[in-house]
Amino acid sequence: MMLKTFRWAFAATALGLAAGVLYGGWTAFGIVAILAVLEISLSFDNAVVNAGILKKMSAFWQTIFLTVGVLIAVFGMRLLFPVVIVAVTAKLNPYDAVHLALTEKTRYEQLVTDAHPAIAAFGGMFLLMIFLDFIFEDRDIQWLGWIERPLARLGKVDMLSVCIALIGLLITSFTFAAHAHQHGGAHADKAQTVLVSGIAGLVTYLVVGGLSGYFENRLEDEEEREQRAPSAGTLVGRAAFFMFLYLEVLDASFSFDGVIGAFAITNDIVLMALGLGIGAMYVRSLTVYLVRQGTLDDYVYLEHGAHYAIGALAVILMVTIQYEINEVVTGLIGVVLIAWSFWSSVRRNRALAAAEDATERADSVSVR
Repeated sequence: MMLKTFRWAFAATALGLAAGVLYGGWTAFGIVAILAVLEISLSFDNAVVNAGILKKMSAFWQTIFLTVGVLIAVFGMRLLFPVVIVAVTAKLNPYDAVHLALTEKTRYEQLVTDAHPAIAAFGGMFLLMIFLDFIFEDRDIQWLGWIERPLARLGKVDMLSVCIALIGLLITSFTFAAHAHQHGGAHADKAQTVLVSGIAGLVTYLVVGGLSGYFENRLEDEEEREQRAPSAGTLVGRAAFFMFLYLEVLDASFSFDGVIGAFAITNDIVLMALGLGIGAMYVRSLTVYLVRQGTLDDYVYLEHGAHYAIGALAVILMVTIQYEINEVVTGLIGVVLIAWSFWSSVRRNRALAAAEDATERADSVSVR
């Protein structure tokens, strides 16, 4: 089962590392391997969240996620995205941006760094909305009940998550503008960019999430009216398509920190695409593995831990608009939260098993 699910990731690893050796020798081989590990460590929480969405989709759309979705993730976010950033911010055409990335790597890195506030605001707002909508929902199973119970009650207020996200964005943009003004105003013009980019991230979340939810609800209503609806296939297709679109935007938001963090290791976009692409393949394969093994059903707090990690990453992205935070810290926070939720799930399963055994022994004694 594991070999079958991860076969594409293993193939990508072999091809990517071989391409790295051919491109830049054994030094490039090492850089590609490090970047792959970086991407996996930073995006493990992405796999857990994706699995919660992907389990609602058919095997066909899971395959699409692993094939077409990977092309979007690898070539779109890990190769084209850094080039598009430079093209837009430096007002260059795509050809000149690629030429700059291949010939003037230091200048290219600087342009991407300059674009970081806009990237962080967009990704931070998108991820923050995911976290807030999760934490404000009333759930039968709660991990940190002392936090989740009162927040679930607050979540009954309409549009509360949007209001909180916008307040956070306003505070971030105003703080950034004030800080820039105090230090000579070098980045004062970027405060408006931060605000616009953050609103764009919020709108993207609302549009994509709203469309996927709309078609999912249409499907459920249709299934309630008829056990065998002639149009069910079309509705499933639409619902699955928008879920797929939602997953791609979610993956894009998660990949921001990986792409930015990769510049701490190399300025070469070819090596970045190879290393981050390998990591993206493992994240996607892990997502499908979690779904098909039913891991989320067995370890019920994993999804909670992943969403807390999303919330932490969203805050970190917003903070990095003004302050630098080491990528190791970002990765460790996610790993710690997920590991904690996994251990809590294990303890819960053991407690339930022990209680069940005690009940069976009590019943056997009473029968005697």
